[in-house]
Amino acid sequence: MRSFTSALMLVASLFLFAAPASADEYDETIAMFKNAGESAAYFKNSYGYAVFPTVGKGGLGVGAAHGSGRAYVGGKQVGTVKLNQVSIGLQAGGQAFSEIIFFQDKRAFDEFASGSFEFDATAQAVAITASATASAGSQGASAGAAGGKNDATTAGAYHKGNVVFTIAKGGLMYQAAIGGQKFKYKAK
Repeated sequence: MRSFTSALMLVASLFLFAAPASADEYDETIAMFKNAGESAAYFKNSYGYAVFPTVGKGGLGVGAAHGSGRAYVGGKQVGTVKLNQVSIGLQAGGQAFSEIIFFQDKRAFDEFASGSFEFDATAQAVAITASATASAGSQGASAGAAGGKNDATTAGAYHKGNVVFTIAKGGLMYQAAIGGQKFKYKAK
């Protein structure tokens, strides 16, 4: 019971990080994705996108995620979006991340904006993260690092008219799937 209570407290604290973002946070998040490898090209070649400056996610067996975002078409804000996710399974920890969803064409955006849109289990996100590794053993020690969030190289492709990129902001969580995310769109 104590670990369940701790998990609930962790999830609740992550939702505080996912509070509504300021205009500057949206601009900063969009700039990060524009500077992060292949995701930059999608700004020029997509019909529109939805951006979430902070999504809080946490769980221990049962997990939840929440974030507030904005939808853009032609670089202009056209609406607001709420992201929610509930999951059950092998997972533990908490994390905060930024997320952007690009829409390939008007049909994909209209499907997203039509009401309650949900990613299916086959949806995947391309993670844009800085990574570091270290090891020590009988053969010696080694360490390595990849680029930071603003200069990472990414790869992604549309799946059913959408492509998703994420940038980790903090936390540690075993489980990072986006399948099951539900979105509520409200036109501006």
